[in-house]
Amino acid sequence: MRSLALICVAALIALVAGAAFTADAQRAAEAAQRLPLIYWAGEIETAEGLKQAGIDQIAAPPDKAVEWRKAGFKVVAISQAELARREKLLVPRIAGRANVASATRRPWIDSNGWRFVRSPSGKFYYELPQGKAALAAAEAFAYGADAVLKIDPADLEEAGKMLAFLRGLPRENLPAIADIAVIDDGSLAMGEVLNLLTRRNLLFKLVPSPSPKFRVNLKLGTKQYPKSAAADPSEFAQKIRRQLGDENRSVRVYGTEVVICRLAGDGSRTRLHLLNYSGREADSLRVRLRGKYGQGVIKAFGIESAALEDFVTADGATEFSISKLGIYAVVDLPAMK
Repeated sequence: MRSLALICVAALIALVAGAAFTADAQRAAEAAQRLPLIYWAGEIETAEGLKQAGIDQIAAPPDKAVEWRKAGFKVVAISQAELARREKLLVPRIAGRANVASATRRPWIDSNGWRFVRSPSGKFYYELPQGKAALAAAEAFAYGADAVLKIDPADLEEAGKMLAFLRGLPRENLPAIADIAVIDDGSLAMGEVLNLLTRRNLLFKLVPSPSPKFRVNLKLGTKQYPKSAAADPSEFAQKIRRQLGDENRSVRVYGTEVVICRLAGDGSRTRLHLLNYSGREADSLRVRLRGKYGQGVIKAFGIESAALEDFVTADGATEFSISKLGIYAVVDLPAMK
């Protein structure tokens, strides 16, 4: 009887684990297909402008949803109360002087990637000034976030172009690649650490407990990482970088401090997301990926002639250059056979 009970318990555990895996896979698949939504409170007379911008799916107030559907749009009805319950995000941008960067003064990037990683099932919204719709759409897409964008009407054309670009990308359902394990205590201090890790392109994964799969396991309040150490998040992030070692980082970008990366892969193929927060084209980037990859393909928003140049694989790493980067690009690479 005892053996039978143990078998039943093991079967139940396997069933639960299988269900959890299926649920995680489903969420990942949904995120891979997800595009951010434009929240449009304008009257039906603005329909032609939306169509000209190539936008046929919107979020709209419930009392306007029916007439928008009659006009041929796919509509997600969202009330002001529902919108307010979503987590409001920062406007993605460089705060302060974007062209100032040195060993002691880095450009401050307002990004939301760490929020998306911290809350993968969260619901978010942006309230954006003119000129920021395209970057916000790319940022949300890169992290598979459920995001609604309230944009300036002047950005309608650019937003439509970005959504068309995102829609045209090959769909990938790939798990995020990380170098650092983080046990998140939910505190503001840890949030700021996650923010700095993201801005420094130090890829992390949130885990419930330390994992031997990672060289660095970060948990505030331990002897190795006392909470007092996080009082200076910038120095703390540098400490984590030194512990990891640059040679062990999955991705490094040279030639800019305003491009944030997200990396995903499954061993057979890898996708690199590049988000440029500067508000201008970035020139002459050099990217280094740990691991050996075959010749990749880049698709860059607004740059038809984008290509991976000086592609080299040596010493267990792959490097390539990108001569120009606009707001956003993805690089797809196969594993080297």
